[in-house]
Amino acid sequence: MTSLSARDGGRPGLRAQFVALVGMLDRPLTSYYLVLGCSMLLLALGLTMVLASSNVKQLQETGSAYTLFQKQAMWMALGLPVMWLAARLPPRTFRALAYPLLLLSVIGLVIVLIPGLGSTVGGATRWIDLGPFQIQPSEPAKLSLALWGADLMARRERLGQLTDWRALLIPLLPGFGVVVMLVMIGHDLGTTLVLLTIFLTLLWVVGAPGRLFVGMTGLIGLLVAILIVVEPYRMQRLIGFLDSSGDPLGVRYQGTQGLLAIASGGWFGTGLGEGRAQWGFLPHAETDFIFAIIGEQLGLVGTLVVLGLFGLLAYAGLRIARRVRDPFMRLAAAAATGWLSVQAIVNIGAVIGVLPITGIPLPLVSYGGSALIPTLAALGMLLAFAQREPGARQALAARGPGPVRRALSWLGLARR
Repeated sequence: MTSLSARDGGRPGLRAQFVALVGMLDRPLTSYYLVLGCSMLLLALGLTMVLASSNVKQLQETGSAYTLFQKQAMWMALGLPVMWLAARLPPRTFRALAYPLLLLSVIGLVIVLIPGLGSTVGGATRWIDLGPFQIQPSEPAKLSLALWGADLMARRERLGQLTDWRALLIPLLPGFGVVVMLVMIGHDLGTTLVLLTIFLTLLWVVGAPGRLFVGMTGLIGLLVAILIVVEPYRMQRLIGFLDSSGDPLGVRYQGTQGLLAIASGGWFGTGLGEGRAQWGFLPHAETDFIFAIIGEQLGLVGTLVVLGLFGLLAYAGLRIARRVRDPFMRLAAAAATGWLSVQAIVNIGAVIGVLPITGIPLPLVSYGGSALIPTLAALGMLLAFAQREPGARQALAARGPGPVRRALSWLGLARR
């Protein structure tokens, strides 16, 4: 019988190709290159789509189509060195930074709630207004809680206290409770959900008892239900989400326009800058609903690419958490991966109409520096941890100097 390889003219069969692919995914630096590659691709796509979604509105309001594009490029120019630096820090530095970062986040969240200092948009008080820029303290709070919670649980694991439910929850639960309460007072349900996701991820990774995990999940569900009921605009959003026959020009307007934008994109989209939604039909197109702009201008293919990149990023983060030996790195990697993955799921789910609209951005893609810089810091942390996977250091050493170091050596500036 003629083999498949012989019939294909000597090319390896599908089985051999699959084995080769699995072998590539099992290399020591797989996680490192997946995090780096997916991050850079999503960043480039995000910058392009910020321009494509905001050019018309900014031309009308500021006289330049590139206003938000330039601001986003500036945030990227600030965030990429942060990512580069974080990728070179040892784990002990992240542990040392956890506590001052958490303190600064709490102070920022308190300042937001002071009348005259905090800025309210869409019913949520999230920003500190600094003239041409706005800072959202709840975004760095995600990173600080992930680091603080991971350090706390790693210490508990080293002392053998994870079998006691009181040691599991105290002070983890009160610490998260203070930050979540401050975010809730600002009426920011989307960020509250992400912070609670980080909390549940830490409990899951340390192996919390099933009853405790289910109890905390039920308590969080009750808390979210209360948050929805006490705010009329959230209740209207939920009713609009559940009632598909509601007024398309009322509470369902943003969701309806988002679905129309995606539906009009077809397989390959209308082309960059050629969509209809950018002409003011879709509110918050450059932030909460940028995925709809991707669907309209890049089509189904573009949306699948974005989903694939986030899927690979989540796989890489979980792979790092599974392969590193240090408890802190395992917990911090899992918490950061849970944060970014759930935030992407909630954002995309709201745009395509399977989840209620919560107003949280799409990581690395949506406009906004307050979200971008902490996200890049978290990804830099994942890169630092990926370099500590088994065999990763040896593989990096065998790779030789990178392009930056080679360029410095040509200029005679490389460190000897």
